[in-house]
Amino acid sequence: MLDRLRFLINRVGEKLWVRPLATCILSVITVFVAKTVDGYRIDRFIPAINTDSIESLLSIVAASMLVIATFAVGSMVSAYASASSNATPRSFSLVISDDVSQKALSTFIGAFIFSIIALMALKNGYYEKAGSFAIFVLTLAVLAMVIVTFLRWVDSIARLGRLGGTIDKVEAATADALQRRRCAPTLGGTSTGPHHNKGLAVNSGSVGYVQRIDVPALQAFAEKSTLRITVAALPGSFSAPGKALAYVSADSGSLQDVNTEQIEKAFVMGNDRKFDEDPRFGLIVLSEIASRALSPAVNDPGTAIDIIGRFVRLFALWSKPVAHDNEQACLYNRVAVPTILLDDLFDDAFTAIARDGAGSIEVVIRLQKAFQSLASIDDTGIRDVAIKHAQLSLARAEKALELPEDLNIARKAAGLVGEN
Repeated sequence: MLDRLRFLINRVGEKLWVRPLATCILSVITVFVAKTVDGYRIDRFIPAINTDSIESLLSIVAASMLVIATFAVGSMVSAYASASSNATPRSFSLVISDDVSQKALSTFIGAFIFSIIALMALKNGYYEKAGSFAIFVLTLAVLAMVIVTFLRWVDSIARLGRLGGTIDKVEAATADALQRRRCAPTLGGTSTGPHHNKGLAVNSGSVGYVQRIDVPALQAFAEKSTLRITVAALPGSFSAPGKALAYVSADSGSLQDVNTEQIEKAFVMGNDRKFDEDPRFGLIVLSEIASRALSPAVNDPGTAIDIIGRFVRLFALWSKPVAHDNEQACLYNRVAVPTILLDDLFDDAFTAIARDGAGSIEVVIRLQKAFQSLASIDDTGIRDVAIKHAQLSLARAEKALELPEDLNIARKAAGLVGEN
């Protein structure tokens, strides 16, 4: 339930209109709630506020907030375009869900709506003495909140859409996805056996990517129908009609009456891959950014070197043993889910960089140093895959590097991988 809620909240966070709409509704409610102060008969305890002064203040807020909100939208659109062109379009969903920018836009629009509604209420004599004072206090509070939000937002918008900030967001999203998968490598189900593809195939009825698997729903259906389900398409897999999402086997009896639509509904499909449940997608996006930086049009090997270092940090996180408190037990014994292969993670991260950076000695050296660091981790699987990719990187460099001195440096660096 928590995973499903988190997935839905993240999808809502990618919609720019949700927060501003909620803030507008809250602003309208606040204006009318302020009227209730008149019912407490506290007129003698509060100072009298000239209605004209409140109207002037609200008019200033209304006029300025509309301009600032328009400026905020323009700045955010510019930042989104910059993120797509400088990094990769796949990072757009992370940039658009920037918490500070969405809060700022919501605050500016909410303050505009509040000032307009409150101004209309004042001009029509809606408030008495206590209510007018309450609106005056609320207006000052809104103005203070706008100033603080604007100052925070100015600092944030200077980084929003910049390459470094986008890389930070992608790395953070990838680390979160890796951490969740470390704690639940089979999503709470059992491990797949050698005959995991035996049984009735449940094919996809649509074309798209698997964004999330509702394993509890699969477990409930399997228990009710005395079935066993083996997942064949992990989050991030491309699905098309005729491609199996899962396989079903029965404890006893026939499979002819199995309602495969219930199983298919447990697979949330979409046109795009999402970072939440798909650690490989984050690695691919980082690799895309590095490949673009290595293109002749950009020629920025420093960005690729920076991302290689981030990959070392992410794989070091992946190699850490899971604390007993964080480890998710096998909760769904009738659903088998395959684990992510370490070879696939390394391919997603390093193959494109090794290919596009094969002719750059500094990138080749940084790759070999990264593989050396990963090979020194106390993990046999990571060590073996790191040595394999070090040899592949060297093979590509030997075909791309022309200077014998560069080749000797690359071979020497590759020879150090796995020595510790």
